[in-house]
Amino acid sequence: MTNTYCELVIGGVLIAPIVSYAVIALVAFLLLRPVLRLVGFARLFSNPSLAELSLYVAMFGLLVLLL
Repeated sequence: MTNTYCELVIGGVLIAPIVSYAVIALVAFLLLRPVLRLVGFARLFSNPSLAELSLYVAMFGLLVLLL
């Protein structure tokens, strides 16, 4: 089974699909961040920045895997 990747074209420049996945994951993470602060996500970890980075990487990996 071959997967056809559709490149994003912005002003005549081809953008690789992985870049668009990274941007989608970043936007989704930035929208999720206030909810994480509300529920106290940072209090669960000794290094909250690393936990947030890991969450972003997991979201990015899921996007790459599923799309």
